[in-house]
Amino acid sequence: MNAARPSRRGVLTGAAVVGAAGVGVGVSALAGRDTATTTATAAAAASTVAFHGARQAGIVTPAQESLVFAALDVTSRNPADLADVLQRWSEATATMTTGVPVGGPGGLGGAPGEPPQDTGEAHELPAANLTVTLGYGPSLFDERFGLAERRPANLEELPALPGEQLDPTKCGGDLCLQACADDPQVAFHAIRNLVRIGRGVVTVRWMQLGFGRTSTTSSTQATPRNLMGFKDGTANLRAEDTADLDRFVWVGGEGSPAVDQEWMRGGTYLVARRIRMLIESWDRASLREQERVIGRAKVSGAPLSGTGEFDALDLAKTSATGKPAIDVAAHVRLAAPETNGGMRMLRRGYSYTDGLDLATGQLDAGLFFIVFGNDPASQFVAVQRKLGAKDALTEYLKHTGSAIFACPPGISAGGSWGEGLFT
Repeated sequence: MNAARPSRRGVLTGAAVVGAAGVGVGVSALAGRDTATTTATAAAAASTVAFHGARQAGIVTPAQESLVFAALDVTSRNPADLADVLQRWSEATATMTTGVPVGGPGGLGGAPGEPPQDTGEAHELPAANLTVTLGYGPSLFDERFGLAERRPANLEELPALPGEQLDPTKCGGDLCLQACADDPQVAFHAIRNLVRIGRGVVTVRWMQLGFGRTSTTSSTQATPRNLMGFKDGTANLRAEDTADLDRFVWVGGEGSPAVDQEWMRGGTYLVARRIRMLIESWDRASLREQERVIGRAKVSGAPLSGTGEFDALDLAKTSATGKPAIDVAAHVRLAAPETNGGMRMLRRGYSYTDGLDLATGQLDAGLFFIVFGNDPASQFVAVQRKLGAKDALTEYLKHTGSAIFACPPGISAGGSWGEGLFT
């Protein structure tokens, strides 16, 4: 294969394949990496992540390179229909994460007069560390399914936040499915098949495709760069930080808030934000201004108070002129645990591009921000209120999409995602 050319999975366009009539899901390009370029990426592509376990995969799993995120609405009002779809989704995901088609090895065949059980575009591709993570939105707990009494207190619609310009077609959802993989076609295949399985019971509300992780969730991973060219997620929680994960991520973990719904013990909450970067304005800013806004050196990733990427922030350090080395409005200062009562969250974001904004002729690209925590109000909401009001980076961002979901704990072999709700 010619390494100068993108692979057939290097650019993936998703608008025509998955969706409901009347619901625009947009078109996103995924700049995939050819798994044959290095031994390391080839090995990663051939790897699998266990679907069954005490906690859902795709949260502290080492962040993969590609994302397909779908928010869905339940159109049936029959609880049995929803429970059935969740069961079939569990079975299909357990199969796909091993690199096997939906329906097993024979899923691509079947009766000549019937559609195959699997859509086939991932046939002969490896599992590529595929994970699928499920979440329940606040709207799922209305009167339709008799679930109101099982709604966790922390699963509240996000309040209005400073600087938002939300597009209602990119917000909310009864359910979410987050598929991550080291091959974009494998991730897309998973969501496509799950949506197909749920047809007649669920429809896609909105979708987002992401390329290039913007977070590090394992000490084995190097820090990636976002579309502003800066290293992103240097101070992120990692899978190895088990005590902090218990305290800040897992519901019912040691040191975490009290559990009000037992079925959520071992689960977490997911907040998703579609954050458009005003790239054209950012690209006109000087290097000095960019570094002041972020609070880190662009090349090394070091805080402006230090010399190495992983140096601790010295928020008291001043320059020769007496000004703070890290500006009072710098993003890293305002987002740091040190200025937020020690509060931490687990980030798991991806870069995205959805082509051009036809109204302005500018790029519609940025960060699809995903964060996990066990107390969204005191974690994400509290920090975002401060960032939206004071962060110098806000000048270059536009929050256009938003949603929150409760991610239940993992399931054992033969179990179902819905067993905590319907049993």
